[in-house]
Amino acid sequence: MTLAGNYATAQKRATNVSLAETLIAEAKALRINVSQAAEAGVMRAVAEKRAERWLAENREAIESSNAFVETCGLPLEQFRMF
Repeated sequence: MTLAGNYATAQKRATNVSLAETLIAEAKALRINVSQAAEAGVMRAVAEKRAERWLAENREAIESSNAFVETCGLPLEQFRMF
């Protein structure tokens, strides 16, 4: 399930967000739903932060795997079709 899918049916909660007046005016002129745009931006930021944390938490394993491949080559490389 996508990150957006997790929140699609979630209960909404009102919150205050401060944005530049000119940005809000332009968004309204372009008929952009500011709440939906803000939610999409926060979802993107959450996904990016989760990915960043995952990489940090798994950095040692990734480096170890990369070192193994550099030293020994890819496991089962002889069976590659390309």
